[in-house]
Amino acid sequence: METAFTRLVGVEHPIVQTGMGWVAGPRLVSGAANAGALGILASATMTMDQLRSAVHEVKSRVPEGTPFGVNLRADAGDAAERAQLIIDEGVRVASFALAPSKELIGRLKDAGVVVIPSIGARRHAEKVEAWGADAVIVQGGEGGGHTGDVATTVLLPQVVDAVDIPVVAAGGFSDGRGLVAALSYGAAGIAMGTRFLLTSDSTVPDAVKAEYLRATVKDVTVTTAVDGLPHRMLRTALVDSLERAGRTRALARAVRHAAGFRKLSGLSWPQMVRDGLAMKHGKDLSWSQVLLAANTPMLLKASMVEGRTDLGVMASGQVAGVIDDLPSCAELVSRVMAEAQQALEALHSLRTLPPPG
Repeated sequence: METAFTRLVGVEHPIVQTGMGWVAGPRLVSGAANAGALGILASATMTMDQLRSAVHEVKSRVPEGTPFGVNLRADAGDAAERAQLIIDEGVRVASFALAPSKELIGRLKDAGVVVIPSIGARRHAEKVEAWGADAVIVQGGEGGGHTGDVATTVLLPQVVDAVDIPVVAAGGFSDGRGLVAALSYGAAGIAMGTRFLLTSDSTVPDAVKAEYLRATVKDVTVTTAVDGLPHRMLRTALVDSLERAGRTRALARAVRHAAGFRKLSGLSWPQMVRDGLAMKHGKDLSWSQVLLAANTPMLLKASMVEGRTDLGVMASGQVAGVIDDLPSCAELVSRVMAEAQQALEALHSLRTLPPPG
């Protein structure tokens, strides 16, 4: 299936595996890339050396020239250095969880890198298009992790109507019917996180995958208890306890996690302060909320890496409630495309009724 997105990036299918922290490592990304989708490495939880090693590992797992991407935090203090690594390593796509600066977009584009920010509002899409972004990923409120409150079915057509660059739809997608629905809105593809997390190529521990598979749609909630911002995840006993915790306990926990993340990431305290200032820019966040943001990477690591469903949080799209198997990336992508073909054929078989009279 050829769309404006597949032509832009050079992949076979209009499907993106999103850059999920602690989840989107070399094995998952190469699995998605080898299946003909766009796999995206999550770099925010990696040091520079770890990122370079991960890029090399993906390259070793896929045929030469296979396109894949790296997701960057646009507000990170070392975003420019990470962008240079992408350029030096010849990575095809740079995706961003937040809007990158006009200067950073220009630098990447001058080097031949395709720039695809993720956005959650029409005005953000218009802004990054004006700055030179090649495409956007539009995530509706159904999506996992940090999310908004506008459903994909409302947000997507707004963005498609507002910009002239390819739009990839995210939030609530898991099958070929969803792909066809997104295409009917004018999107050029879909991006899936939770669906790729729940594959056999994902390195997430089996016990954690089992929790996702047991979840119903009602077991996926949005909470601000982790970092002060709306965050969609599975509702667990830990989430309940975080929501009941008072400010003092929450801040004490955040300080411990901030120290742990500093050691893990290799960031200095001044770098973490600069990142905190970047988070506050343009947002009505208190310093306590900025500090609470350090909860996220460590609590995600506890579940996604260590398998501690009792100590970790499990970011999740609502779509987890309708997923019940663990295919390989190749099986998943093949199935999605077959379902899409069936849906398109069913639509083609419809006939418009003649006008009355």
